Amino acid sequence: MAHAKDPLAWFIWEGTDNRGVRTKGELAARTEMVARAELRRQGIRVVKLRKKPRAIFGARQKKITTRDIAIFSRQLATMLSAGVPLVQAFDIVGRGHENPSMQDLLLRIKSDIESGISLAEALGRHPLYFDELFCNLVQAGEQAGVLETLLHKIAEYKEKTESIKAKIKKALTYPTAVVVVAVVVTAILLIFVVPQFEELFKGFGADLPAFTRLVVDLSKFVQEWWYVILGGLILIVYGFIQLKNRSDAFNQALDRLALRVPVVGIIIHKAAIARFARTLATMSTAGVPLVEALESVSGATGNFVYSNAVLQMRDDVSSGTQLQASMRQTALFPNMVIQMVAIGEESGSLDNMLGKVADFYEEEVDNAVSSLSSLIEPMIMAVLGVVVGGLVIAMYLPIFKLGSVV
Repeated sequence: MAHAKDPLAWFIWEGTDNRGVRTKGELAARTEMVARAELRRQGIRVVKLRKKPRAIFGARQKKITTRDIAIFSRQLATMLSAGVPLVQAFDIVGRGHENPSMQDLLLRIKSDIESGISLAEALGRHPLYFDELFCNLVQAGEQAGVLETLLHKIAEYKEKTESIKAKIKKALTYPTAVVVVAVVVTAILLIFVVPQFEELFKGFGADLPAFTRLVVDLSKFVQEWWYVILGGLILIVYGFIQLKNRSDAFNQALDRLALRVPVVGIIIHKAAIARFARTLATMSTAGVPLVEALESVSGATGNFVYSNAVLQMRDDVSSGTQLQASMRQTALFPNMVIQMVAIGEESGSLDNMLGKVADFYEEEVDNAVSSLSSLIEPMIMAVLGVVVGGLVIAMYLPIFKLGSVV
């Protein structure tokens, strides 16, 4: 009998169905014995069965992204709404997915469900892809008998949060790319172009302008110590990545710093509020108790400062404080958000009000990112022009000086 943790493998099979028609296909199973048993259950008389060979160069498994999880949520919700049984829905979505890693994950979950456990428990076995929030919402949907409705809510939540992340990344990717290009172009000019001009200047027999002398000296320094500079940059990047992956204190300091950065900090504030409102609205709709919901919401804000504030709010609410009063004490939420939450609490429509807050701040993030892109582009082009243009001018200054003397 296959161990529960054996990896799934793909098998290629050929056989005949109940009508004697020749058929073939692929099947994921933990062992060949399990594959044969599954085919017999489907009414297939197996003629040939072999493990699917790996790619020649051992193709790397594609990473499972949050976008894959969002698409899966929407597909599963659609299948269940159409009346497709849960196990069959997993089979259809799993086999139809383009990402082999996602196929393997979904078929593992399908196998767990077939063994008799709940969907929430099966998802909880894969915390790297399905967080506590996701599992809590699924569990609430299963208990209330509205799983497909909750899955639609989860899909909407995932799509909205991914949209915010994508917009922020887009705003930061362009300037980062331009800065990298500027550094590379500057390095090429200093290492390869400036030395050529230096050889030319030696024949002038006159002192070089101070600006040109500075650039030539900088070029010599880069040529002589390029390996130290490059090694230092690699060490800085490597050290940053290691600290970010391993140090909570470093990440907390980064989160605090990010909120104080001009323009960008405002976007991060708005994005955190949008995530807070969207997540809490989704959990309120699912009927999750407020204290329990705030526990999950704290990890969804995307910023340590807001996460700590939400945990404090959870403690306040558990001791009898109103949500809107606790939010006011954090000094992080705008008055408009607090007033909307107060109205929601008084009227019993907290999920509806939080949904409106989320819609508003998601649009605010969208507008802020567009404004940031419009502001950054000319600034970066100006900096790039000054750097590259300055190097070119420094190289031509002696020629201009020589021409004026002649």
